[in-house]
Amino acid sequence: MTENQVRDLFDRLHAAYGPQGWWPANDPLEVIVGAILTQRTSWRNVEHAMRDLKESGLLSVGALDGAVEERIAEAIQAAGFHNAKARKLKTFASFLTERFGGDLSIMFSLPTDDLRDELLGIFGVGEETADAILIYAAERPSFVIDAYTRRLLGRLGWIDGNETYGELRALFLGALPCDVELFGEYHALIVRHGKARCRARPDCAGCPIRPICAGGEEIVR
Repeated sequence: MTENQVRDLFDRLHAAYGPQGWWPANDPLEVIVGAILTQRTSWRNVEHAMRDLKESGLLSVGALDGAVEERIAEAIQAAGFHNAKARKLKTFASFLTERFGGDLSIMFSLPTDDLRDELLGIFGVGEETADAILIYAAERPSFVIDAYTRRLLGRLGWIDGNETYGELRALFLGALPCDVELFGEYHALIVRHGKARCRARPDCAGCPIRPICAGGEEIVR
């Protein structure tokens, strides 16, 4: 996977789908809550759960920290795995309150690498979630490697599938200018393409990246 390939892929996806305006949220806390809720579910379910959280008066750091997990779980049932996600949300809110006085701006003032380490130390925040928070909530340079990205790169023939999360993240960070908006837009375009075309059963006819996709050619033949 070369720098030219990485940049060419972005250009093709952007030309096909246009700007994505991702992440849909009103403030950084909503980004964080959404990043946790979207684990192992669809965004449609997350939107439903976010509405229920708001209507329940739980979409704030103080409310999440002060609420019992059962109340949070009841409000986010639409997102699936609601008991586990309730624990994750409450753990994050408690961490933020104890470590940074409940103030996201203080936490976001940390150097990027330190902030990422802090996030990864929180129960329920893995690398994918941490990088989503870094880009879309803290507006820091990072790159999200998700299932859509792995599937796409594998079908393109650019990876063998054994690469670690860190290795793939480093490939993108090394190939692109250090631009937070670019990183966020690229990830959003990959997600859009994964949903529209590069699904588990791909729709390769007319795919905007079929000319460079080894897997697509094999599937079409």
